[in-house]
Amino acid sequence: MKILHVVPTYYPATYWGGPIWSTKAICDGIAATDGFAVKVLTSDAAGPAISDRVTPAKLPYPVHYAYRLAGHCIAPGLLARLPQAIHWADVVHVTGTYNMPTLPAFVLARAMQKPLVWSPRGALQATEDWLDAPHLTVKHGFERLANMLRPRDAVLHVTATQEAQQSVRRLHGIGRAIIPNAVDVPDVIPVRDSSPDKCRLMFLSRLHPKKGLEALFDAMTTLPPNFTLDIYGTGDADYVRMLQLRADLSNGRIRLHGHVEGQAKATAFADADLFVLPSHSENFGIVIAEALAHAVPVLTTQATPWEQLDRRGCGRCIDLPNSDLAAEIAALATQNIGDMGARGRAWMRRDFSKPAMVSAFADLYRDMLGHGFQEVMV
Repeated sequence: MKILHVVPTYYPATYWGGPIWSTKAICDGIAATDGFAVKVLTSDAAGPAISDRVTPAKLPYPVHYAYRLAGHCIAPGLLARLPQAIHWADVVHVTGTYNMPTLPAFVLARAMQKPLVWSPRGALQATEDWLDAPHLTVKHGFERLANMLRPRDAVLHVTATQEAQQSVRRLHGIGRAIIPNAVDVPDVIPVRDSSPDKCRLMFLSRLHPKKGLEALFDAMTTLPPNFTLDIYGTGDADYVRMLQLRADLSNGRIRLHGHVEGQAKATAFADADLFVLPSHSENFGIVIAEALAHAVPVLTTQATPWEQLDRRGCGRCIDLPNSDLAAEIAALATQNIGDMGARGRAWMRRDFSKPAMVSAFADLYRDMLGHGFQEVMV
């Protein structure tokens, strides 16, 4: 079975965060599954600047990185290759929303009667959640066009029930498949150099107002001096500059480190006692799963699909608008960090493995090509 992935940006464009890793995990796993062949059509964008271009990685399946001319992923070469690529495919999988490749892929898949999976990666949910989201009029127009142009047998892939409910409200009459992202659980993690005299908080994500960083900065002003905060990630230059100015007033308690991945990311988790993501909107929050996989307890919000943190005994999921974030952090820090981390790591190993995710996608693709789609909930 031949699967075409159409995505605005692709590995190694890790600047764009979690969706890059999760999409790559799907493609890697499906390409290694008997009876499947994978191709990826994307742009060469590695970051927001036009000069930011990826150096293609060696992967066990073909990836075409079309030359980006403008914007986030405006790459005419991608559009030129779409007809032939979609004609080749048995199933088309489109990732991303509000960008150039999505609607043309819908039109061509519909014209060629190819079944289509659409992974909006939280964008529809964020528009539903975030009433002050930029360019709302344009986004609503995009959604209306998507509803009109998508193939009749299109399926919406979401990662959690909460994302499904909020996304389907924006797209009427579309099937849904709930398949969570997978996470790598390291075989061994270093012994954490914890101290009862300090608590090292960690934030890792895209630096954006919807991630709740201002609330976290405010919390740091009332937490005791033994609490420190290390922030990892990149974002809009003006926003990052504002955060750095606030960090400069913290007497060294708040530090911005920029983008990390690979061993540097693993080291960052090893140097943390608690992971805090006070986000206003998340479709999944792969960084939460990564923190738990590295045995770091998590405090996040009910705007994420991680309400089981409390029940699993590995963190807290709070109602941010009606909570005292500093008090919640301080209370969580009094608990047994090591035990919470061990429970979170065991949970990730049991329920968020890559084989389970890949198997669910393989079944979804087969259903769409064969006897018809059956709603999937993993």
